[in-house]
Amino acid sequence: MIRLAEAEDAHLVHACMLAAFEEYRNADIPSSALDETVASIEKALREGAEKALIYLDDKRPLGSVRFKIDENSLYFFRLSVSPEARGRGLAKSMLLHLEQYAKDDGKTKLRCRVRMSVPQNILLYQSMGYHVFKEEWVTNPNGFPVNTVLMEKTIG
Repeated sequence: MIRLAEAEDAHLVHACMLAAFEEYRNADIPSSALDETVASIEKALREGAEKALIYLDDKRPLGSVRFKIDENSLYFFRLSVSPEARGRGLAKSMLLHLEQYAKDDGKTKLRCRVRMSVPQNILLYQSMGYHVFKEEWVTNPNGFPVNTVLMEKTIG
């Protein structure tokens, strides 16, 4: 089941994210996702700075994705699937759910940022109709420069 997360679900969103991003802990540039806290996610959800979807299987969190909305688009980040649940279509299901959410809210685009060093994620998004529209170096919250691409999908 996929549903919109409440602020009280921040610990579930956080747990999914940590499980999914653990593989990047020893990367040349570790993911700043590993430094986020339950409290920071809960605050963002409670204050409306962001929203999140959570994928539950018998109340057990297997996936999550966080997102923000502006006047034309939905920007998502920290798409997370627990390692034991990968390869079962959870990421694609959450992306389709986000797409419907964006349509229902009158948005015409979905966007995300992906590290160039994770080509399998770029391929996943391309398989769902996203295209790269910009390559950009950004500085992550830990102060490291990261080569990224911005991807976008237009929806109708």
